[in-house]
Amino acid sequence: MAAPVVLAVPREARGRTVEAFLRRHLPGGATPGRVDALLRAGAVTANGKPVRAERKLWGGEELVVAGSTLSPARKVEGPSLAVLAESQGVVIVDKPAGWSVEPEPGQVSVVELLAWQRPGFDVGGTSLPGVAHRLDRNTTGALAFARTDAGLAVLQRAFGEGSVEKRYLAVVLGTPPESGRFDTPYARDPSHARRYTTRVESPRRATLSWRLLEQLPGAAALEVTLETGRTHQIRCQFAEAGLPVLGDSLYGGDSACQPEAVRAFGRQALHAHRLALTLEDGCVEAEAKVPADLQRMIVQLKGSP
Repeated sequence: MAAPVVLAVPREARGRTVEAFLRRHLPGGATPGRVDALLRAGAVTANGKPVRAERKLWGGEELVVAGSTLSPARKVEGPSLAVLAESQGVVIVDKPAGWSVEPEPGQVSVVELLAWQRPGFDVGGTSLPGVAHRLDRNTTGALAFARTDAGLAVLQRAFGEGSVEKRYLAVVLGTPPESGRFDTPYARDPSHARRYTTRVESPRRATLSWRLLEQLPGAAALEVTLETGRTHQIRCQFAEAGLPVLGDSLYGGDSACQPEAVRAFGRQALHAHRLALTLEDGCVEAEAKVPADLQRMIVQLKGSP
């Protein structure tokens, strides 16, 4: 545990709240989430007694801040995560294929990679970033994380209120219209534990729209804008409309994996290429380049007879 920090309150700070003083003077920088957590935990004392956030200072006293009890992030091996954009409370990275977002038994996650590569997270009393949305293991692209508890609350509110722009590149089997929209029920598939479906009655709705980027031989590249963010939503809705995402055996079966270029690609052709968050302190925008293997697959499909 780190040594406690002793802060002498100058006379000119008289009248400020303890919270405001700590946010400005705590060594090493103090995010609102970290200050709130310290105060809630009773880790800030004056004359040996915990102080409240709203307590007014009189100047001349000493505040003692207990050393952080956060365990450092564990060292993990994996690809270097490219940071696409960041703000005080949020960081957006380019998620690689083949990595789960959150920790799973025996496997390293993007959360752990980010915590090790860019230390300084403080969410829920841990040194791990906060998760407000997810991408499937084999989906690539822009993914946002929170630095602090306060940042996580802001992110969750943004996603809950729909003030997030999410655009994907999807390569689907077949010949879709130049544009379209899905607005369907959405629920777990009662006949398959791993899948979701639009074909059962449900109070939950799933909506998205798309526009055609390029028609390919037997397939199409689409830009998909998610209006809701249901698990597997793009994969499920397009598959049940007869337009499965290429490489997606779970929803598209063998037909979605038949072209040689798709078999060599080895995963679903889905990439989160744009993420824009409207937050309280402004807009944070990020664009993730289409990964080289997906670009290569599209080029190979163009050469198909």
